[in-house]
Amino acid sequence: MKITNRQLSLRGLRTFCVAASHKSFRLAAEELFVTPSAVSHQIKSLEDELGVTLFTRSANGLDLTATGQALFDQTASLIRQLDEATAPFRSRTNRTTLRISVQPFFASEIFVSRLAEFTALHPEIDIHIDTSDESPEKHPASADLSIRLFRSAPAHLESDVLFPLRVVPACSPQLRKEIVGSGRKPKKPYPVVVHANRVVDWQTWSEGSGIEIPEPSNIVHLNSMFAVVRAAEQGLGVALVPMPLSEGRFKSGRLVRLYKDEIATPDCYHLVYAEDSRNRESVQALRQWVLETIAPAT
Repeated sequence: MKITNRQLSLRGLRTFCVAASHKSFRLAAEELFVTPSAVSHQIKSLEDELGVTLFTRSANGLDLTATGQALFDQTASLIRQLDEATAPFRSRTNRTTLRISVQPFFASEIFVSRLAEFTALHPEIDIHIDTSDESPEKHPASADLSIRLFRSAPAHLESDVLFPLRVVPACSPQLRKEIVGSGRKPKKPYPVVVHANRVVDWQTWSEGSGIEIPEPSNIVHLNSMFAVVRAAEQGLGVALVPMPLSEGRFKSGRLVRLYKDEIATPDCYHLVYAEDSRNRESVQALRQWVLETIAPAT
C-alpha cells in the first residue's frame, strides 16, 4: 500500500498506529490522553480519507483487516521516526521516549519491579511499556525494544540473549500433599495445567529429567503464562512454571516443586531492537542496563 493523498491526517495516522499496536481503542485513548470516542472518530475519518476499512470487530475484540495490517506495517516505523525527529523541538528538556514491548509475565515478575533503578539513572527518558501481547518470536513494529522468547536469534534485528527459559513442575502445597502423601514421589495420577502454546514443554522436561510423566487425571489448557502459574497456585493442577521468573512464588510458599529437576527449554529470552536503532543513545542506555542488571541476576 502506498499513501498518496497529500491531505491525509498525520494525527489520524498516529492514532491509527497506537490503536493498531494495542488492538484497542480504549488502550489507545489512555496512551494518547483522549477519549475512546475521539479515537474512534479519528479512525473513522482516516478510513473515509483512504476509502478502506482498517479494523473489524470480533468476539475477541478489535482486529486489523488485511489492509489495516499493511498500513500499520508501512507507517508504524515512520511515525516513530517522525516523533523522534521532532522531540527536541517539542520539549526544552529534550526528553526522549522509549516504547518497550515485554511479555506480561516477564514484565510483572522481573522487568517492572527493577525499572525504578533505570529511571533513576535516566530521568530524561520516558518509558512506555506494552504488555498486551504475549506472542513469542515477534518484535512489534511499534516498539523500540522488546523482550521476547525466541528459539534462535531473530533475523534482520539486533538482539542479545538474556537467559534460557527453564521450567520445573510445581503446584500448590496442598495439592502436593494430596499427590505424594507421606512420601516424596507421586502416588497417584494428578491433574495437569498446560500452556496451550507450549504443550511440548512437558515432553522436553520429561526427556531432560529422565522422569516419565504419568497419565494425568485431567488436563486444563490455558493460553497465558499468568493464567498457568495462577492456576497452579490455586491447586488446579501441576504446571510447568518458568524459572527464574517464578522464584518469588516459591520463596513465598505459594508454589512448591513436585519434582526438583529444572530443565532448560530450547527457547531463550532475547532483548530485541531494530538495526536502525543501534546508535540511539536511549536504546543503548536501556540495553546496557538490561544486560548489566537483569541478565546476570537471573
